[in-house]
Amino acid sequence: FAGQHFSGVTMKSKVLLMGKGSAGKTSMRSIIFANYIPRDTMRLGVTIEVEHSHVRFLGNLVLNLWDCGGQKTFMENYFESQKDHIFRNVEVLIYVFDIMSLQGDEKEKDVEYYKSCLQAIQQHSRTAKIFVLVHKMDLVEASQKDAVFRNREQELKDISKPLEIQCFSTSIWDETLYKAWSAITYSLIPNIKTLESQLQEFCKICEADEVVLFERATFLVISNATRKDHKDVHRFEKISNIIKQFKLSCSKAQAAFSGMEVRNSNFSAYIDVFTTTTYIMVIVSDPTIPSAVTLFNIEMARNHFEKFVQQSVPV
Repeated sequence: FAGQHFSGVTMKSKVLLMGKGSAGKTSMRSIIFANYIPRDTMRLGVTIEVEHSHVRFLGNLVLNLWDCGGQKTFMENYFESQKDHIFRNVEVLIYVFDIMSLQGDEKEKDVEYYKSCLQAIQQHSRTAKIFVLVHKMDLVEASQKDAVFRNREQELKDISKPLEIQCFSTSIWDETLYKAWSAITYSLIPNIKTLESQLQEFCKICEADEVVLFERATFLVISNATRKDHKDVHRFEKISNIIKQFKLSCSKAQAAFSGMEVRNSNFSAYIDVFTTTTYIMVIVSDPTIPSAVTLFNIEMARNHFEKFVQQSVPV
């Protein structure tokens, strides 16, 4: 391998998590970053004003997460007396809409708050990336989910102009939460294209169908390399969800999850600790490649990828 290396400087990225009260902001944060299972989020209390948390992600990248309480008094303070404090130096704004709010009497107020957020971001953090999560989609009939989300997505994109946004349909009860948060964290990783090119090279060396890199604590997808097309476009977030739940089950049984190997007549899948901050999954369908060879390749690549994954900013 050859490529660009990184220094060991810690990078803090300010992430605003906003939306009306009871939209589900703290629940999703707790599932992704605090290892809650969905049913346990029912006992979470109301967020008072702003809850700050520093989440170390990929070694030197620290997410400075501001979970902003969504009650009326708090929201009004954010846009008046606290505007400069809240919206200055923001890397990412995540606005969470409860789908029921978007379809009910509270829609007008919710959209008004959202517009105020966009105006404040334009004023104080013009380069911030904006993600909109249309949440609690499990409450929508399965047959109508896609149509309902597409309509709301287009509506929100029109409201947001001239700013560009990325919209995601989410629920704490399935893998959609992992898809959205993987995209959010992906947007914050410097030199991600360099890492992706290195992963592509590793995939080729292993003669693998696919290689996927996961963040170790959250099991969010960081990057992937694919040499064979797959039909299921949601496979990565499904694996994130399944393995995260399995890891939590292991913890409850006072066991530590380190990796697994799954084989059938069509492929072999290897999930293993890779660097100090990542797991790797390697999918191989060629039956002539022994598992020992794949595991050896993973072992040999660890030190090299440590330089790219653990450190976050370019020299």
